[in-house]
Amino acid sequence: MGGITSIFDRQPSRLKGGEEAADKIAAKRPEHETHLTKRPDRVGPYLKHRMNELTFDEFTPAFLAKGGLDKKFAGVPIPMRKEDREESGTAEGLRSNVLAENMARVLGIDPAFPHREAYAEFIDLFFGQKAVDNMTRKAKDFADREEYEDACIYFRAGLVLKFNDLPAMYGYARILRQLYTDSKKEDYIGNLKAECIDYFEMTTEFYPRFDMGWYYLGYMYLNLGLYIKAKLAWEEYGKHGRVAKDRREIKGRIAQLKDPIEIEKGYNAVLSGRWSKGIDILEPYADSRFNDWWPLWYYLGVAYARKNRIGDAEKAFKAALKLAPRHAESMEELIAIYNKKNDNAGVKKYNDKLTLIRTKTR
Repeated sequence: MGGITSIFDRQPSRLKGGEEAADKIAAKRPEHETHLTKRPDRVGPYLKHRMNELTFDEFTPAFLAKGGLDKKFAGVPIPMRKEDREESGTAEGLRSNVLAENMARVLGIDPAFPHREAYAEFIDLFFGQKAVDNMTRKAKDFADREEYEDACIYFRAGLVLKFNDLPAMYGYARILRQLYTDSKKEDYIGNLKAECIDYFEMTTEFYPRFDMGWYYLGYMYLNLGLYIKAKLAWEEYGKHGRVAKDRREIKGRIAQLKDPIEIEKGYNAVLSGRWSKGIDILEPYADSRFNDWWPLWYYLGVAYARKNRIGDAEKAFKAALKLAPRHAESMEELIAIYNKKNDNAGVKKYNDKLTLIRTKTR
C-alpha cells in the first residue's frame, strides 16, 4: 500500500446524494457512537499537550458591539498562539481567519471544550458552508508535510462541525492509522487502533459507495486476524473500486485468504464449544506453513483440553507460548492442567510468570 501522502491524492470528494443518505443512516445510530463530541474520547488525552501552545484572551464589550458579535462571546476565552500574541498583542488584533483556525485547533484537541458551541458559531460566521472543507484542506496540507498530529487535530475539528463528513471521517481514520503505526507505546497503539477501526466502519456504513473505506477496512480486519470480515470488506471494495491496480491487488489478497478463513472457522468452532469440529479444522494446519501462528496452537489446546486430551493440550499451549511468550490465557490453561496433575512445580512456574507479566503491565 502507498504512504499516507500518496493516498491523499485521492482524498474523497462529495458523493452525489451521499450526504443525504449518510444523514439517514446516521440517524439510526445513537449519538454516543457517532458524534465525536459525545463519544468516549480515546485520542484526546494524547493531544492535550498541544493545548500548552495556546494562551487565552477575551473580547472586550466594546469590540463585541463594534463587530456585531453575539453576547454569547462575552467572557469566552479566545485562543492565541505565541506568534499571534507577538504579532498583535491581543485577540482583538487578530484577523478573523486566524481566530477561527485557533478555535478549530482547540476543538480538534478537545471536542468537549466548554465553549465548543461558541467556537463552532464563530467558525461558521467566518467560513460559512466551507467551514468543514477548510478544516479538511488544512489537515491534508499537514498530512502532506508529514505533520500527522496537526493533521489529526484539524480532521477532528471538521468532525466536531459535521460528525459524518466523508473527507473528515476518512482522513481521521487514515491519520490515526499512520500515527499508531509510527508508535511503539502499547496503550497509544491500542486506543488509536480502536478509534481507527470505528471510523473506517462508520465510513463504510454511512458511505457504502466510497471504495477506499472498504479497501482500508479490509486491511484493518486482516491485521486483527479477522479474515472472514476482511474478505467481506474487500468484496465490497470489488463492487466500487475504481483503480485497476488496486482492484488486482485486492483480488489477489482475497485469493490468499482461503486457508486463513478456514483457520478462523476453526477458532470460531472452539469459541462456540464445538471442540471436535475445531480440532478437525485446525489439526491439519499444525503441520503446515501456518504452524507459526500462536492462536492456532492456543485454540487447538483449548479444544484438546475440553476433550480431555491433556497431553496434546499441554504441548499445544507450550507451542503457543513459544511463539507468544506473554500470552496469559495459555499460561492460565497450563496452570489448570498442572493443578489437575498435582504438578506443584508446574503450577508455581506459570503462576510466577503470570505475576511477572501482570506486574509489568500495571
